[in-house]
Amino acid sequence: MPAGNGRTPRILVTGTGGPSGFSFMRALRGESLEFLSADIDPHAPGLFLVGPSHRVLLPRGDDPGFVEAVLEICRERGVDVVVPTVDSELVPLAEHRDDFEAAGTAVLVAPTRALRLCLDKWALMQIADGSVPIPRSAPLDDDFDPTAFELPVLVKPRVGSGSRGVRRADSWDGLAGTRDRSLLVQEHLPGPEYSLDVLATEAGEVRAVVPRERLRVDSGIAITSRTVHDAELESIGARAAEAAGITGVANVQVMRDAAGTPRLIEINPRFPGTMPLTVASGVNMPRLALGEQLGEPIPPGPLDFSDVAMTRVFEDVPVDVDELAALETAVGAEAVAT
Repeated sequence: MPAGNGRTPRILVTGTGGPSGFSFMRALRGESLEFLSADIDPHAPGLFLVGPSHRVLLPRGDDPGFVEAVLEICRERGVDVVVPTVDSELVPLAEHRDDFEAAGTAVLVAPTRALRLCLDKWALMQIADGSVPIPRSAPLDDDFDPTAFELPVLVKPRVGSGSRGVRRADSWDGLAGTRDRSLLVQEHLPGPEYSLDVLATEAGEVRAVVPRERLRVDSGIAITSRTVHDAELESIGARAAEAAGITGVANVQVMRDAAGTPRLIEINPRFPGTMPLTVASGVNMPRLALGEQLGEPIPPGPLDFSDVAMTRVFEDVPVDVDELAALETAVGAEAVAT
């Protein structure tokens, strides 16, 4: 993967303390790439996939200084592509795409409109309705009509990820005083649940959809999964991504209703943490999406994949105590300065 100037491409990956950033870097082992690994936490395991000079500590994505901090690193280090993997970072970076391009850096992120749609579950339901099956949904506001739903229902934050704040409600008790539109009520879908990894070109053309059945889930993260060939699921993944305007890689989540119809739950417009299974199935989405940013077109689709299962385990990352202390000291110094 040569950069435009013929040297080894420099790639800045954020959120490497989480499974998304970590798995992105692992998917590209052996490639001719120079990685900068970034996170807000000096203990992030992905920082230690690279040498000390390539570790970067960043402010939070919602910090007013986040974008400028990333831009400064890109200018100083000659970064060719930034790969954000944290939800709070996506919109700020997409909104400043032109600034990064002026610095010679591409940002591997979907358009701002697509991100805003996907990060607001109610907005996504509205735009996807008519393109793919969706569950009955309504914001919990003053106009909410509980008679339109059958209990139980799911109540979830309109904005959020990782199943945080999602709960099943078997009665309407406790919800009467929450009518500020921050929550979304959806019909309960009995499952099973699938994650559909989608790869689209910069022009929005879907080239691959790899469905994964989530067999065991812990805190919203799939621990055991398997890929499945299912034409209906693959079609829903492609149509949902196209309706939202996705480019690059996204994760479309669906569940089957009582009649067996798969219905869209949400779209995570970034690399998922369970990407290693899709890579193992034969579609290396991190490499293909990054390659397009570096001038390598994505092959025509649909790209084929194999049926494979995977279970996730913890992996220990031994680190030098002095290197860890240096990162901790850097965080402490920054806190004092601010």
